[in-house]
Amino acid sequence: MNDFDPAQSLADGFAAQIEAWSRQLGAPAAACQAARHAAQALSLATSQGHVCWPLAEITAAHAGLLPDATAWGQMLLASKVVGTAALPGRCPLVLDSDGRLYLHRDFDHERALARRLLQAARAEVQGEARSDAPAAWGPAVPALLQQVFPASGDGQANWQQLAAALALRQRLLVISGGPGTGKTTTVVQLLALLLAGQPGCRIALAAPTGKAAARMAEALQARAAGLPAAMRLGLPTQASTVHRLLGPTATPGLFRHHAGQPLAIDALVVDEASMLDLALARRLLDAVPAHARIVLLGDKDQLAAVESGAVFSDLSANPALSAAARHDLAMMCGVAVAAIEPPPAPAGDAVALPDSVVWLTQNHRFAADSPIGLLAQAVQAGQPASTLALLRDSSSDALRWSTPGAGSLARAEAGYAPYIDSLLQHPGDPAAAHAAFSGFRLLCAVRSGPNGVDAANQRLARHARERLAVLQPPGSDPASPGFAGRPVMVLRNDETLGLFNGDIGITLPADEGDELLVWFADADTASGYRAIAAARLPAHETAFAMTVHKAQGSEFDTVMVLLPPQPSRVLTRELLYTAITRARRSVWLAASAERVAEAVATPTQRYSGLRARLREASGDNGREAHTLGSSLG
Repeated sequence: MNDFDPAQSLADGFAAQIEAWSRQLGAPAAACQAARHAAQALSLATSQGHVCWPLAEITAAHAGLLPDATAWGQMLLASKVVGTAALPGRCPLVLDSDGRLYLHRDFDHERALARRLLQAARAEVQGEARSDAPAAWGPAVPALLQQVFPASGDGQANWQQLAAALALRQRLLVISGGPGTGKTTTVVQLLALLLAGQPGCRIALAAPTGKAAARMAEALQARAAGLPAAMRLGLPTQASTVHRLLGPTATPGLFRHHAGQPLAIDALVVDEASMLDLALARRLLDAVPAHARIVLLGDKDQLAAVESGAVFSDLSANPALSAAARHDLAMMCGVAVAAIEPPPAPAGDAVALPDSVVWLTQNHRFAADSPIGLLAQAVQAGQPASTLALLRDSSSDALRWSTPGAGSLARAEAGYAPYIDSLLQHPGDPAAAHAAFSGFRLLCAVRSGPNGVDAANQRLARHARERLAVLQPPGSDPASPGFAGRPVMVLRNDETLGLFNGDIGITLPADEGDELLVWFADADTASGYRAIAAARLPAHETAFAMTVHKAQGSEFDTVMVLLPPQPSRVLTRELLYTAITRARRSVWLAASAERVAEAVATPTQRYSGLRARLREASGDNGREAHTLGSSLG
């Protein structure tokens, strides 16, 4: 059995380098040792998605080495490889005044991102004179807002309308809402308003994955059909991945567009922003010109990014509005100030972004008493007993529950029957294949084990290959992973081919010969799809089953969720909520009661200091004018 752990190996190597560097700088032996332990802990933490690691965690892990976090902080500063937030210097590690230990790179990302966000949030409040500012539009703003967002007639605030008004008031808007809460509708109407006030406004639409970008473009076009013809003119019809928008270069992590060479846009809309990690969020916003508006859409209750950080969750933590903002919104929307009452934030969540966050809570897809809606609410609220009661008592096909076992993958095979039937009936039609494939998806919490992605894909691929034997090219190798009918997911960006991590393709036989072609959605082609020879694909895998993380930004008619039989650290409230809300019509949960309860009771915790950086940058918490040593002493 191979027990090699890459994360542990990397952490050990990093810790040794830090200790050696500390010794070279002449630090005391005890400080060098402390730096080694702290560096190892921080490296392991970042591999698990944390941006920083509290001294309290290091103290607990090394009980007896130093008495408390204060002593740890003082010893790390004595190591000469740890700088402070006020004076980070060229130190590889940074310790802020609240006892958070960072890689220098990640501290820089947080600080730069905080400053850029506040610049956008404050622009209009600071009274910058701009031709596209709402004040310059005169009475047109209230009239247009009320035309695009008709009044409810009951005097209640329309939060979609208020969100659009907030985006017109300044240059930053963060909208959090679950599936079906109207985020896309709000954005379509907002963009129409921007174009009405600023004809020729250059708008970019982006999402972290190709699938999410394609779905965003489709949804925007569908919602735009309800606007007056004059307002539809100029609306963007395509969306791209964030990486494609920024322009990848041959150097990983570097892009053509950055602060020195910004994007030629006047507004940026990013969907599925909960998938943005800290580094990518910083690079994206750096590339947005200072005058442009930024709209971030997501669901604060979904899974955070695979890489480090929980940027969207941090930004959308508190939707409070100041008295000045409420007054302005009331004037713009024609409602009473008293009607503008944001939902309360959880206790202890201070305002991170001033007057920039809206939570959309009214669900237009699921009725208040729908099985999926009720289940999502119970999971979201962290209520294991209510979640299990809903599963046990459900008599609806929209919500089914079974314990995992030998029959689980047989049920998944049945779920893909319409897809296989479609391929047999329309073997050369990529549009029909993609439509049928989007009807069902098996989502797994883990990759390995009998209930993991790898085992599920092996079985489902074998079943599909047998059913689709008539479609296989003559002389095809049965041992080859490729076959007609195989769905694939791209795992690595390939700018040359125009393929990006997360893109889904369907393998179909060529019209002539024995070649297999993989068809991907492509809005730039007349058919909406383009083919790439299977042999040319970048790294990819079979996609009958996928992890819940990989399913973010996608929706399917029916979702089957398969959880592992044993406890796992990946089983969290956010994972289960994200899996459930990928379904449009029905959910089949294959999991034991113990694993369901475990997931619902376990919220994701990711350490970051983005909210602290925002407070520092805004001056609300004062700038770090003192050294950490005096703070800890």
